[in-house]
Amino acid sequence: MLQTEFAFTLPMGYVDPDGNVHTDGVMRLATALDEIAPLKDPRVRSNPAYLLMILLSRVITKLGHLEHINPKVIESLFAADLAYLQDLYCRINQSGSDRIRTSCPFCEKEFEVELSGVGE
Repeated sequence: MLQTEFAFTLPMGYVDPDGNVHTDGVMRLATALDEIAPLKDPRVRSNPAYLLMILLSRVITKLGHLEHINPKVIESLFAADLAYLQDLYCRINQSGSDRIRTSCPFCEKEFEVELSGVGE
Protein backbone atom coordinates (compact mmCIF):
# COMPACT_ATOMS: atom_id res chain seq x y z
CA MET A 1 0.00 0.00 0.00
CA LEU A 2 1.22 3.49 -0.85
CA GLN A 3 2.22 5.54 2.17
CA THR A 4 0.80 9.06 1.80
CA GLU A 5 1.50 10.55 5.25
CA PHE A 6 4.82 10.86 7.04
CA ALA A 7 5.35 11.74 10.69
CA PHE A 8 8.17 14.10 11.61
CA THR A 9 9.75 15.85 14.57
CA LEU A 10 11.11 19.35 14.01
CA PRO A 11 14.67 19.96 15.19
CA MET A 12 13.68 23.11 17.11
CA GLY A 13 9.90 23.43 17.02
CA TYR A 14 7.29 26.06 16.27
CA VAL A 15 6.69 28.46 19.15
CA ASP A 16 3.09 29.69 19.13
CA PRO A 17 2.01 33.12 20.45
CA ASP A 18 1.35 31.60 23.90
CA GLY A 19 4.90 30.24 24.11
CA ASN A 20 3.94 26.59 23.51
CA VAL A 21 6.45 24.61 21.46
CA HIS A 22 5.09 22.28 18.76
CA THR A 23 7.55 19.74 17.36
CA ASP A 24 5.64 16.65 16.20
CA GLY A 25 3.76 16.76 12.94
CA VAL A 26 2.57 14.98 9.83
CA MET A 27 3.22 15.81 6.19
CA ARG A 28 1.25 14.26 3.34
CA LEU A 29 2.33 13.69 -0.23
CA ALA A 30 1.66 16.69 -2.45
CA THR A 31 -0.88 16.65 -5.24
CA ALA A 32 -0.52 18.42 -8.57
CA LEU A 33 -2.95 21.06 -7.29
CA ASP A 34 -0.78 21.66 -4.22
CA GLU A 35 2.08 22.64 -6.51
CA ILE A 36 0.05 24.57 -9.09
CA ALA A 37 -2.46 26.55 -6.98
CA PRO A 38 0.13 28.66 -5.10
CA LEU A 39 1.45 30.01 -8.41
CA LYS A 40 -1.73 32.11 -8.67
CA ASP A 41 -1.17 33.67 -5.24
CA PRO A 42 -0.08 37.34 -5.45
CA ARG A 43 2.47 36.77 -2.65
CA VAL A 44 4.22 34.20 -4.83
CA ARG A 45 4.02 36.41 -7.92
CA SER A 46 5.76 39.24 -6.08
CA ASN A 47 8.22 36.94 -4.27
CA PRO A 48 8.74 33.44 -5.78
CA ALA A 49 10.45 32.27 -2.56
CA TYR A 50 7.05 32.55 -0.84
CA LEU A 51 5.93 29.48 -2.78
CA LEU A 52 7.55 27.29 -0.11
CA MET A 53 5.47 28.92 2.67
CA ILE A 54 2.19 28.22 0.90
CA LEU A 55 3.21 24.77 -0.29
CA LEU A 56 4.23 23.58 3.18
CA SER A 57 1.08 25.03 4.72
CA ARG A 58 -0.95 22.90 2.28
CA VAL A 59 0.85 19.58 2.88
CA ILE A 60 1.51 19.73 6.63
CA THR A 61 -1.66 18.27 8.10
CA LYS A 62 -0.62 18.27 11.75
CA LEU A 63 1.81 20.24 13.88
CA GLY A 64 1.56 19.71 17.60
CA HIS A 65 -1.85 20.78 18.87
CA LEU A 66 -2.45 23.48 16.25
CA GLU A 67 -5.87 23.41 14.65
CA HIS A 68 -4.80 25.19 11.44
CA ILE A 69 -1.47 25.32 9.67
CA ASN A 70 -1.33 28.38 7.43
CA PRO A 71 1.47 30.34 5.76
CA LYS A 72 1.85 32.57 8.85
CA VAL A 73 2.75 29.48 10.92
CA ILE A 74 5.34 28.41 8.35
CA GLU A 75 6.75 31.97 8.24
CA SER A 76 7.29 31.79 12.00
CA LEU A 77 9.37 28.62 11.95
CA PHE A 78 13.05 28.76 12.78
CA ALA A 79 15.31 28.52 9.71
CA ALA A 80 16.52 25.05 10.77
CA ASP A 81 12.93 23.77 10.89
CA LEU A 82 12.10 25.31 7.52
CA ALA A 83 15.18 23.66 5.95
CA TYR A 84 14.24 20.33 7.54
CA LEU A 85 10.68 20.49 6.18
CA GLN A 86 11.85 21.53 2.73
CA ASP A 87 14.21 18.56 2.64
CA LEU A 88 11.49 16.20 3.89
CA TYR A 89 9.07 17.53 1.26
CA CYS A 90 11.59 16.90 -1.51
CA ARG A 91 12.46 13.41 -0.25
CA ILE A 92 8.92 12.10 0.10
CA ASN A 93 7.60 13.69 -3.09
CA GLN A 94 10.51 12.59 -5.28
CA SER A 95 10.90 9.06 -4.01
CA GLY A 96 7.65 8.42 -2.12
CA SER A 97 9.68 7.54 0.96
CA ASP A 98 11.26 9.25 3.93
CA ARG A 99 14.23 6.88 3.76
CA ILE A 100 17.66 7.38 2.27
CA ARG A 101 20.12 4.78 1.08
CA THR A 102 23.50 4.85 2.80
CA SER A 103 26.36 2.52 3.65
CA CYS A 104 28.29 1.59 6.76
CA PRO A 105 31.68 3.38 6.80
CA PHE A 106 33.32 0.28 8.30
CA CYS A 107 31.89 -2.74 6.46
CA GLU A 108 30.53 -0.80 3.43
CA LYS A 109 27.24 -2.72 3.60
CA GLU A 110 24.37 -0.68 2.11
CA PHE A 111 21.08 -0.13 3.96
CA GLU A 112 18.20 2.33 4.24
CA VAL A 113 17.65 4.77 7.08
CA GLU A 114 14.37 6.47 7.96
CA LEU A 115 15.05 10.16 8.53
CA SER A 116 11.73 11.85 9.15
CA GLY A 117 11.08 10.45 12.62
CA VAL A 118 13.45 12.80 14.40
CA GLY A 119 14.70 16.17 13.20
CA GLU A 120 18.05 15.28 11.69
